Amino acid sequence: MGRIISVANQKGGVGKTTTAINLSAALGSYGKKVLLIDFDSQGNSTRGLGLDYSALPLTIYDVCIKEADINSIIRPTSARNVDIAPSNLRLANLEAHLQSRAVRSPFSVLAEALANLKATYDFIVIDCPPSLGVLSLNALVVSTNVIVPIQCEFFAMEAVASMLSTINRVQKNYNPSLKIEGFLMTMYDSKTSMSNEVVAQIRSLFDENTFVTMIPRNVSLPEASFHGESVIDYRPSSSGAAAYLALAREVLENE
Repeated sequence: MGRIISVANQKGGVGKTTTAINLSAALGSYGKKVLLIDFDSQGNSTRGLGLDYSALPLTIYDVCIKEADINSIIRPTSARNVDIAPSNLRLANLEAHLQSRAVRSPFSVLAEALANLKATYDFIVIDCPPSLGVLSLNALVVSTNVIVPIQCEFFAMEAVASMLSTINRVQKNYNPSLKIEGFLMTMYDSKTSMSNEVVAQIRSLFDENTFVTMIPRNVSLPEASFHGESVIDYRPSSSGAAAYLALAREVLENE
């Protein structure tokens, strides 16, 4: 099945979806076969790679409530070598469904779905929702690794502390082999003291687990998503594309 990497942080607006899309595309550009799982009800990974999420008859929601097979919902995307298990707003109903008494193992439904996967992928990347609820726990339980995007801003350390606590809980109770792939500094601006202070703080505490690559603020990143493409395809000469290609190389070196 290959490596399964969750992109997770309970804080919104830190670059989870941007990272999930563009890391997948960068890995695909290096010849790796990638499945991106959109596990966020906002469906931004789905839309960000060119699919009309409102027109999809079946999504990852239908798979998790056991009304569809995961192989039937997977779609090709605008990025080379990247398929997607799409999502839309119906996924917002899944947490309540999983917490009901009818579901015996609410943290294992995604693992059960992936066990039926027929295609072979080098990487499965999961775009997690901005919370540490049942959906994110499902992603971490099935993952081999987790990437934690950290926005270079004042409250970064609070998010890191919560994320580490959740990872430790998952390792202890559900998935002892889960590893931190790395902390990823996002929206970095070398001209601001705040960015540099946050980077210095994270590296002083988690140097071995922090990616060398930092994702800069770059207008090409949101523009690419608006056009339904990865930044690798939309503007390959941009600093955003260069950063995600460098991140993919780090991930490949960690294999």
